[in-house]
Amino acid sequence: MRFYGREEELAELRRIAKQSETSSTFTVITGRRRVGKTSLMFKSVDDRKYVYLFVSRSAEPTLCSRMQSDIEAAGIPIIGKATEFRDLFKALMVYSKSEPLTVIIDEFQDFKYVDSGIFGSIQEIWDIHHHDSRMNLIVGGSVHSLMIKLFEDSNEPLFGRATSKIVLRPFTVSLMREILNDHDSEADNHDLLTLHMLTGGVPKYVGVLMDAGATRSESMMESALSTGSIFLRDGRDMMAVDFGKDYGTYLSILELIASGKNRRSEMDGILDMDVGAYLKRLEEENQYIRHMKPLFSGKGSRNTRWEISDMYLRFFFRYVEPNSSYIESGRYDLLKRRVFSDLSSYEGRVLEDLLRKEISEEWTYTEVGGYWNRKGDVEIDIVVKDDVERKVTFIEVKRNPDKLDMSVLASKVETLKGELDGFEIELRGMSIEDV
Repeated sequence: MRFYGREEELAELRRIAKQSETSSTFTVITGRRRVGKTSLMFKSVDDRKYVYLFVSRSAEPTLCSRMQSDIEAAGIPIIGKATEFRDLFKALMVYSKSEPLTVIIDEFQDFKYVDSGIFGSIQEIWDIHHHDSRMNLIVGGSVHSLMIKLFEDSNEPLFGRATSKIVLRPFTVSLMREILNDHDSEADNHDLLTLHMLTGGVPKYVGVLMDAGATRSESMMESALSTGSIFLRDGRDMMAVDFGKDYGTYLSILELIASGKNRRSEMDGILDMDVGAYLKRLEEENQYIRHMKPLFSGKGSRNTRWEISDMYLRFFFRYVEPNSSYIESGRYDLLKRRVFSDLSSYEGRVLEDLLRKEISEEWTYTEVGGYWNRKGDVEIDIVVKDDVERKVTFIEVKRNPDKLDMSVLASKVETLKGELDGFEIELRGMSIEDV
């Protein structure tokens, strides 16, 4: 699949590169794995001299040996054999005094596992040399919280050194539609729904499907659930990298949330443990989950639910991880049977998410969310609130428009009457036809 989107990010990176011709710049790029950070970094320097360095969790001498080879392959000489990263970084900084140079360091946060002292060395060398050098330093990292800590925590050596920061997010709904139509002009809204369900707009997953010619709902599902598919392994791989040997408990928590057991009390009871610390890490450090409150709830309300933030991971933990035994035994036919037996129900929730994302991208609002009461007997799929115009739109979502019933929605809204004084109220029904 060709490179799509990222016009604003590319324009900013090229502006920064131009600026670095007279004074060094330090750009931080973060975003979840597979979101396209590396592709963006390469795209931004396709007409410039650059060095690309990937940080693996290796012993520092081994890592430096590989990096030195990459630097020398780019035509930059290194005297002697470097065994510490500080020597390589200093050599690059000194080189950039005579010629502008872009240096890309990918998975930058993983220096922590090599030697956390490397961050202090980078700070020291940067402070000494950046005033009279011309380096366009770009560092990318997949662990957002750690990257933020490295550059925004005043106790960290690199605090205040970054001159720019870019957070890379999945593709928008409109861009997913453009990509799908470029590959298949007859693809419909159901195909877009399936693309969103499997990928959430993450470029790597979108590209895998498009490159395989899987542009229709049926072919996407077939591709995702077949032998060797990235969709069947990436969720567990991500967890293993981020959580190491302790990832089993995190798998269990995410599987519970994906199955609808999304209240902390439920999870505590099922797992017979206090999951608070695990939820905190999943949300704050890795952004795998988020806690949701209904609109109109007070600040101290405990009426919260947990939700997996990423659409691919929702699919993985609802269907793939619980049925991993079928994958291990090679019974993909049984896996598909289990998925398709439940899919029509799940697609309704996916449609809500797709419409909510589209509304968030296109409508004018102050808050977008949902509503449910503590008893769970009143639930409204989408609520769009505009405190400026004093308007609230309540939306009921059904895959089949024939099943929409505005009288049912009106009765639900009536239970919120006390919260709506002074607001103009609109009731709407939306279906797959409204995507």
